[in-house]
Amino acid sequence: MMTLQQLTGMADVICPMFVIVDQKGRIVSAGPTLKKLRPQLKWEGRRFFRVFDLSRPRSVRSVEDLLGSAGSKLHLQFRDAPQTGLKGVCTPLPDGQGAFLNLSFGISVLEAVRDYDLTSADFSPTDLTIEMLYLVEAKSAAMEASRQLNLRLQGAKIAAEEQAFTDTLTGLKNRRAMDHVLARLISSGREFALMHLDLDFFKQVNDTLGHAAGDAVLQQAARIMVECTRQSDTVARVGGDEFVMILEGVLDTGRLSAIAKRLIQRLEEPVPFGGQTCRISASAGTTLSTWQKMPDALELLNQADLALYAAKRAGRAQHCFYREGMEKTGGTAAEAEATDRPVAARGPAK
Repeated sequence: MMTLQQLTGMADVICPMFVIVDQKGRIVSAGPTLKKLRPQLKWEGRRFFRVFDLSRPRSVRSVEDLLGSAGSKLHLQFRDAPQTGLKGVCTPLPDGQGAFLNLSFGISVLEAVRDYDLTSADFSPTDLTIEMLYLVEAKSAAMEASRQLNLRLQGAKIAAEEQAFTDTLTGLKNRRAMDHVLARLISSGREFALMHLDLDFFKQVNDTLGHAAGDAVLQQAARIMVECTRQSDTVARVGGDEFVMILEGVLDTGRLSAIAKRLIQRLEEPVPFGGQTCRISASAGTTLSTWQKMPDALELLNQADLALYAAKRAGRAQHCFYREGMEKTGGTAAEAEATDRPVAARGPAK
């Protein structure tokens, strides 16, 4: 007949989370993994029901109840913290010596491994828990790798989209971005002003000092336009020296005139480059979305261009609002630009 010592020695290997309870409800022996969960506890001699709290079956309150539930699934947890949840099954020992309980973590195994720093050596060699943990870890690693890849792809997508909507020289929005903003504002019924600005005498800067000087002038002009508008406004470079500003919610013509005046004044400030001084000015034309019953992006751009043409015809360094009848005068801002004065740059001031 197998002795208790032989039984516990065998159980240590086969089911290392066992507990043996005698007829009086005292713990006779416990498996090594179970002891690892409470290393400070003196297991032998402790009353089983003072260590564990059985939640199901609710009727189990004694060793007799335990034996009566032999073969049924038990739900229990430690009485002290951390109250790790356990599952178990009970079988009676021969000759009425008490009960043998084999316990497991059930679905709490992941938390238990983490909380108690368990390893494969703490489980039975035939326990599928280890394989499950490997699968969970592999899945977690794969999901993390997938998440990191998605983040990189998302970042690359955002960067690509940003690049697709950005003018590389000035850092402003480009024509494609402007088209998207116009479409969004019009579809949502939001009101805005559209200002078309063209640099005067810019061609002479390129012809006199070269394209590098022209690039410096464009970059300075872009900085000025950003400084003179709100962060919520859209400033786009739509051509060589052409810019469009979309000012949402700005419908007061006096305010718009003040913005245009300030822009022109700032743009007339000398731009030093390579020991030379570049001088330009600007003309601007503005229209409002509220001046159309059903705003159309192309028509708004055309109206702003006609107003810009009128500003150039008025002598440049001017700002005009679109008004009905401008179509009859003919011409465009591009045509007016062809008559630019030839003075664009001069040497250092003496």
